[in-house]
Amino acid sequence: MEKATARKWFELKMPHTYVIISLILIAVAAFSHALPSGEYERIKDAASGKMVVVPGTFSPVQGNPPGFFDLFLAVQRGYVDASDIIFLIIFAYGFVHMLIKNGTMDAALGLLIRSMGDKIQYLIPLSMFAFGILGSTMGIYEEVYGLVPVFIGMSVALGYDVIVGGAIVFIGVATGFAAATINPFSIGIAQSIAGVELFSGLGFRIIIFAVFQSISIAYVMKYAKKVKNSPEKSVMFGVKAEGPVIKDENELLHLNFTLRQKLCGILFFITIGVLIYGTTQLGWYINEIAAMFLMMMIFAGFAGGYTPTEICKTFIESTKSMVSSVIVIGLTRGILLTMQDAMISDTVVYYLSVFLNGKSKYISALGMLGAQNVINFFITGSSSQATITMPIMAPVAEIIGLSKQTAVLAYHFGDGFSNMFWPTSCAIVCGLMGIPIGKWYKFISPLFGVMCVLQVLFMLVAVQIGF
Repeated sequence: MEKATARKWFELKMPHTYVIISLILIAVAAFSHALPSGEYERIKDAASGKMVVVPGTFSPVQGNPPGFFDLFLAVQRGYVDASDIIFLIIFAYGFVHMLIKNGTMDAALGLLIRSMGDKIQYLIPLSMFAFGILGSTMGIYEEVYGLVPVFIGMSVALGYDVIVGGAIVFIGVATGFAAATINPFSIGIAQSIAGVELFSGLGFRIIIFAVFQSISIAYVMKYAKKVKNSPEKSVMFGVKAEGPVIKDENELLHLNFTLRQKLCGILFFITIGVLIYGTTQLGWYINEIAAMFLMMMIFAGFAGGYTPTEICKTFIESTKSMVSSVIVIGLTRGILLTMQDAMISDTVVYYLSVFLNGKSKYISALGMLGAQNVINFFITGSSSQATITMPIMAPVAEIIGLSKQTAVLAYHFGDGFSNMFWPTSCAIVCGLMGIPIGKWYKFISPLFGVMCVLQVLFMLVAVQIGF
């Protein structure tokens, strides 16, 4: 009876992901009625080519706070507005599902296990470091979402859980993106707007990247080892996650590649190569990547010996487990659209910047860090946050005796790390992994707490050394 009561209370504290996101939508709607609508004037910045705000030009405007019906309309609009990321997820998973269905993934994992033997656990640090490098240098982020099902399948097959697979990709790339070194979409734009030499301060940022990435890798590896040794210690224990079904490690050891599976394996690596080339050399983003996954899914179907009808049926089958993901995406995008309609995003920036004036250097530096974390809830997208906040934060930094470089550091810390925690960002990945958001918070909270402490320490060091 006591266990049942405890479980009931836990469920009350951790409602369904849709409930959590819906409550946030309602709270934002109420918040939009309490805060005055306001807007900064914007001009084109010559250095970055982006539209940036003009400091000191904030003025009240007529916003459109939502009514009761508008809350439901916001969800519908969210689905339409987020259709690009929705179909990226659907097509990417369709490609992976095709490889699972025809046995390519199982055979490849079997070969990998036989080749690496007892060193198989080193796939975690190697993969996370690779994703971190991509995020820190090239600004890769959403582009790797399509690989989440691949690593989930590998993780489960190797005796870990779904969260380990998702964390390898998401924490790996998100940590690298936040601890940016030469990321053009965060560091590049922010430094250009702030009037700081492009990609200066690289040495300090490399140290930051190494510390954060090492701690993230160590945390995921420790959790993975604990889950493999004691599956009941998984935060997902007793919860059925939606995701790819892969054979266990013992079954995989006895599988061999067929010719068709080898062809599909080659297609998989071609897909990864095209993804990297397209995003780094051709300027590809979500639409092009989604189209590539759709094309490769069809190619993999034919290479696996499927008829056109079988390919279509397999694709339809793959979409069933993606329904929960796209629902989460529509809800979270609806929150952002509600804030845009109410025109309160600039208001939040204005009040936070006013609060920072007149404080000591150390308090102001930490205030900037906190402000950027708060702003990241209201303004998603690194480029958008940079163009809105840096024209304000850079002059504020100079007034209070801080370097503009420190203001940039506060921006990319606040813009990046909170993506792993704010529901408007991590709920999408939770949907992609097929896990409740409450389970993600149970897993990520200790690591995020350590990251917050490290951010504070690095900000204080930056002030001390005049970074």
